[in-house]
Amino acid sequence: MAVDRLLPTDESIDLLALVRDLCEHELAPYAAHAEETETFPRGAFRTLGKAGVLGLPYPEQYGGAEQPYEVYLQMLEEVAAAWMSVGVGVSVHTMTSYALATFGTDEQKGRLLPDMVGGELLGAYALSEPQAGSDISSMTTRAVRDGDEYVLNGTKAWISHGSHADFYTTFARTSDDRTHGISAFHVPASADGLSFGAPERKMGLTGSTTTLVNYDDVRVPAANLIGSEGQGMRIALSALDSGRLGIAACAIGLAQAALEAAATYAKERQQFGRSIAEFQGVQFLLADMAAAVESGRSTYLQAARRRDLGRPFTQQAAIAKLVCTDAAMKVTTDAVQVLGGYGYTREFPVERYMREAKVTQIFEGTNQIQRLVISRDLLRSV
Repeated sequence: MAVDRLLPTDESIDLLALVRDLCEHELAPYAAHAEETETFPRGAFRTLGKAGVLGLPYPEQYGGAEQPYEVYLQMLEEVAAAWMSVGVGVSVHTMTSYALATFGTDEQKGRLLPDMVGGELLGAYALSEPQAGSDISSMTTRAVRDGDEYVLNGTKAWISHGSHADFYTTFARTSDDRTHGISAFHVPASADGLSFGAPERKMGLTGSTTTLVNYDDVRVPAANLIGSEGQGMRIALSALDSGRLGIAACAIGLAQAALEAAATYAKERQQFGRSIAEFQGVQFLLADMAAAVESGRSTYLQAARRRDLGRPFTQQAAIAKLVCTDAAMKVTTDAVQVLGGYGYTREFPVERYMREAKVTQIFEGTNQIQRLVISRDLLRSV
């Protein structure tokens, strides 16, 4: 049951048809096997890049489609519904590219952005560290200026696309100032001294590789500094606002897939001489699932519209991330319940959906951190 999307232009409607075709033929048929074998879907990102999906919110002059975020997020939801690891990967790549696209120089954009949005360069967002997750200002990775280069040393943790990415948007300390001593760098994967830990053994999103990234005297040209020294905290938090909307859309895509699987099963499963979809208990469960999905979708779209209008959306992005990911966890759990014993087996995809939903409440800031962001923003305005 395809979602009836409310899109603003004929161009975006045509884009939806393209994305749905790609999801049906290039993503969905391969998702289960890739997740089971923990195979990183690099080819899927190239396919989406060539189709223009990776560049949806970025300027046309650099190969992007210059679509509103409202449109990009709805396309992202479609991708996540077909294959969550790829949906999250697109969101991570878009957030990773955001730093350079928004704060980079014209030279940097001209040199790097076309391949980023075209899928030739896949990005990773190197912000978190083993002891610096929610508390960004406690990071210890350092970048020291040495002539026309910076030398980076430290370790980043929980890095999606680790060892598979072509570049790492890396945040490192350039001074001891707690909040103004962090800077951002474009670090190519080919840089000497860059190495990776073993992939994390995760509950879900097993097709998306997550590793430590080690920087041992990694040298990058000073021309790869994004923005100015000390601007990294601002860049990181700004990117996370948009990234949280991406995770919100992915979570609703996953929840939509679970809802559709549960509804289809309920109509087919016979008990006591009729389908279980005819029982009020199941109908009410499905109704609550549908309400959660629609409510979450409306929440992230409202935040995206604020972003498109150039209005502040930090609080709304945090609300969307909180509401949508909690909805995904509930809807996927309820989908397992509708399928009963079969829902607990790998014969049906809903058990995978439930495992994949959990991490959405954790990354891009835990949902407890979202509550802090919301409450602080709210109280500042009172």
